[in-house]
Amino acid sequence: MKPFTPQLVYIEPRALEYPLGRELKEKFENMGLEIRETTSHNQVRGIPGENELQKYRNAKSTLVVGVRKTLKFDTSKPSAEYAIPLATGCMGHCHYCYLQTTLGSKPYIRTYVNLEEIFDQAQKYMDERKPEITRFEAACTSDIVGLDHLTHSLKKTIEFIGQSEYGRLRFVTKFHHVDHLLDANHNGKTRFRFSVNSRYVIKNFEPGTSSFEERLQAARKVADAKYPLGFIVAPIYLHEDWKDGYLELFKRLSEELKGVEIPDLTFELIQHRFTKPAKNVIAKRYPKTKLEMNEEKRKYKWGRYGIGKYVYPDEAQKDIQTTIRGYIETYFPNAKVEYFT
Repeated sequence: MKPFTPQLVYIEPRALEYPLGRELKEKFENMGLEIRETTSHNQVRGIPGENELQKYRNAKSTLVVGVRKTLKFDTSKPSAEYAIPLATGCMGHCHYCYLQTTLGSKPYIRTYVNLEEIFDQAQKYMDERKPEITRFEAACTSDIVGLDHLTHSLKKTIEFIGQSEYGRLRFVTKFHHVDHLLDANHNGKTRFRFSVNSRYVIKNFEPGTSSFEERLQAARKVADAKYPLGFIVAPIYLHEDWKDGYLELFKRLSEELKGVEIPDLTFELIQHRFTKPAKNVIAKRYPKTKLEMNEEKRKYKWGRYGIGKYVYPDEAQKDIQTTIRGYIETYFPNAKVEYFT
């Protein structure tokens, strides 16, 4: 799969006050891309398309180069203390993704060029918490690896955290475009995680992302570059013969990683869930999806901000946990399961 190239680029005038903003403008001009000006990332107008669906698809290949104004970082439990805001939006088309609703009417991709200000804020958070370690998640609102071959913001962040005493960085990706990150001075302080799933889930619900094989080949490279490595199995989805599907996933994973030294391997397990607003948006954007979102088959769980989500019933959750943890113990006995949610 080829790396992402935007079809259309918007640039905020203020972005040109920063070296990265100027560098990206020149890069996109040299690539012959159409560049438009926008006063703010909230004021992006004129994305082409004759209907909402076409506009949505075109927005997914539109990049907005802007300045991150809000420097208060969101929290990012359970995987980190804070989300470090490098980019928003994703070029992938995963049917189940929570960004469907959190980004709502603005599914275009945004990258922020005021990195020094973002790093200064991250340093303040680290200073406040020291001598405790402060973990930052770089992929809360985007798949940052899918974009970084263009911006190198993630690479700069890896090196910034690599120099820090009390910082740690983590992110997850479904893309394999990692070559430019392999020589970064990470000093073992960045955990590189790949999102993996059963063949059924990847085939039916993850269009526009790298294949399972491509992700695993990238994981090998990352392990060889001595990054701490992890996998997120998400969403764990109860399709027909799901136990066989996930068993195959762990078999393939262990075969592909044979002979690679991974001293501190982690797994994070996240069951499939959806909210009512997400269900409506997904049905509109992916009208032919096979994604099962029957509220009557689910358990309602209260969530943050008053928006509850539908998760699997307790019995099914227990079955998922026992099954997947059993596979991990069989194929990766030294790995740590960080959480199941």
